[in-house]
Order: sequence, then structure tokens, then C-alpha cells
Amino acid sequence: MHTFLGATELDDELIKQLPKEVLLRVFSYLDVVSLCRCAQVCKYWNVLALDGSSWQKINLFDFQRDIEGPVIENISQRCRGFLKSLSLRGCQSVGDQSVRTLANHCHNIEHLDLSECKKITDISTQSISRYCSKLTAINLDSCSNITDNSLKYLSDGCPNLMEINVSWCHLISENGVEALARGCVKLRKFSSKGCKQINDNAILCLAKYCPDLMVLNLHSCETISDSSIRQLAANCHKLQKLCVSKCADLTDLTLLSLSQHNHLLNTLEVSGCRNFTDIGFQALGRNCKYLERMDLEECSQITDLTLAHLATGCPSLEKLTLSHCELITDDGIRHLTTGSCAAEILSVLELDNCPLITDRTLEHLVSCHNLQRIELFDCQLISRTAIRKLKNHLPNIKVHAYFAPGTPPAVTSGHRPRYCRCCEIL
Repeated sequence: MHTFLGATELDDELIKQLPKEVLLRVFSYLDVVSLCRCAQVCKYWNVLALDGSSWQKINLFDFQRDIEGPVIENISQRCRGFLKSLSLRGCQSVGDQSVRTLANHCHNIEHLDLSECKKITDISTQSISRYCSKLTAINLDSCSNITDNSLKYLSDGCPNLMEINVSWCHLISENGVEALARGCVKLRKFSSKGCKQINDNAILCLAKYCPDLMVLNLHSCETISDSSIRQLAANCHKLQKLCVSKCADLTDLTLLSLSQHNHLLNTLEVSGCRNFTDIGFQALGRNCKYLERMDLEECSQITDLTLAHLATGCPSLEKLTLSHCELITDDGIRHLTTGSCAAEILSVLELDNCPLITDRTLEHLVSCHNLQRIELFDCQLISRTAIRKLKNHLPNIKVHAYFAPGTPPAVTSGHRPRYCRCCEIL
């Protein structure tokens, strides 16, 4: 006779004979859904499955629409000191009262994700600061009510903090960042994407007080200039990932400083930095040997020379975005494919809106055996025939391309058409 999960009665008896400690260890590897199912098997399993020691790491993202304050409060009271990692990402019904209860009961929490919990305010971070001194990572992405006070609270109460994300928290300014940097000197990762008030002074504080910084995301922090990034590069030698996309005032001076001081850099995102030229990327190619991912979209001044430098100097290059780099030609792609990264490492190449790219580019890419995806939107000199040939050589590749409708024949009659071709399509 088969019972739970297809097990026989003999199997059930053996399971019941397992020591409590063994079952708890098994349950500690299960996710939330599996634990809840186990809790319905029998009274004994219910007690063990709901034991706090089985709930050390909880991710409630899949239940975000259903999670409300009382659920978080019940989990907090049940898990208490066992809970070390909790993700409430997208749980928009969760407010300050729930986070206060969580902080009050779960003093050992280390990782906390509150991204998109739009109801929480500085009151939540004040409670976290007061009770959760072991916190090492917090995500406040898109928590629009969070202000500089939150960073000051975390600075005072969470000296072990190593990662923080305040992206799209529009009320955050240099004052909050300075307080955070002064109190959380162990900081490794800082993200402030879309925070318009983050300026050079904020970055200078991170450079001064957080020398172990490894990951920095300043996407759309539009007032950032070369002076602060150069100081950051000089002070933070462990920097590995940097995003300064849409920081349009930056120039080659930034790239030259990175190449001089940050040889461990493996990810660089500079989309929309139109002042960068081949000179800066030549320096990077010469000194940053570990670069794996680069986003150069809309770096409109770069030419084939940049690709030649990257091909010879960056043997680990895995993903490269060159969309809207309108000076790139087939010759640049040829340089890239002859580099040491091309044959076995390069897996993604994005060439959207590169008007000088032709079928010859796809012929060069045949030698890139690991290429998994290529973007060719609005590359009007690329043909369907060339794409088919590429797929014949690389059958697993995904090619994303768009071919505009053909131009209609000229009207020979004396009457002008009422609508243009675009209007007819619409």
C-alpha cells in the first residue's frame, strides 16, 4: 500500500523512526511551499515543519499578492532568532508595523529584501537599526518613502552592513550617503540607480570611508563627474563592477583612472556616456584583463579601434553591447573575432542600430563557437540569407532582428496617394 509521496507503509515506519534532529536537518533544505506541504502530513511533521529552525531562509516573492502584515508578524514570532534571510520583495501590503515586529523578534537576521514594499518608511529602518545589529545586506529598491534618515539609522545600528540598494529612492541625497559611509566602513556593494540627488560629494564620501567597495551602481545619477569617479578609482582598488550609465558628463579621464587603479574590474556599464572615445577604452584594454561584461551602448564616438584594443587585451570578454555605436563597421567585428575571447568565451553580442554592419559581420562571427545570442535590430544592411548561414554554423544561437516592410513602388498615376506608407501600416 502506498501512502505519502508514493512511499510504502514500511517507508513510513522508517521515517517515523528517524531522530527529530535528522528530520529538522532535512526540512532545513526545503522551500516555503515544501515546508507547508510537509506540515499537512501528520501532527508530528506539522510540529517539525513549522519549527523555527526550519525557516532560516524565507523568500515570499511568489506570494507577494497574498502576503499581508499578520503573516509577517506570525512568521517573525515563530522563527525568532533562527531567521537569517528574508525576502519580501514586491509585498506591497507590508508596512512599518510588520517590519517593527520582525525586527523585534528576529535579532539575528543578516539579509533583508524589502524592495518594492512601497508602504514602509523610515520607521521600519529605525526598528531594524535598533534590533538587528548583525544585518549585512538590505535592499530598499523602489521604497519611495525612504529618506536620508534611514541611512543615518542604519549607520548607527548596523556596523556590519556590507550591501545596500537604495535605487529609485528619490529622497536620498549626499547627506544620507555620507552618514552611511562614515558608520558602515565594511560596505562592499552600493546601488543608487535613479537617485538624482546623489552627487560628487556622495561618491567622494564612499571613496574616503569605504575602501573595500567592490560593486557600485550609479545609473542615471546625472550630476556625477570625472572628479569623484577618479577619486573612487584611486581609493577603491577592489572595485569589480561599476555602472555609470547615463552619467553623461563623464569623459575619458574616468576610463583612464579606472585602467590605472582598478585592474580587477570585470563588469563595466557606460551606456549613454557619449564623451568616451577610443583613447579611454584603449587604456582599459591594456590594463583591465579581467573584463567579462561591457555595455557601451550609445558611446557614439568609439570606432573599430576600441574593438581592436578589447580583442587583444580582454581575453575573458563574455558579453558586449555596442548598440547605437554608429561608427562600428565589419572591420571592427573582424578584430573582435580574432581576439583570444572570441572562439570560446564570447556568448552575447548586441549590435542594434549599428548602420554600417553588413553580412560580412555574420561571416566573421562563425568562428565564435560559444555565441548564444546576437541582437541586430535595425541593422538594415544585414540580410535574412546571412542570418540563415550563421544559424547553420551555430545552430543554438538566438538571433534577434527586425526587417522593416519594403518600400512601396512609385505611383505612376497622376494622383497622389491619400496616405503615406506609414499611415497605411498603422
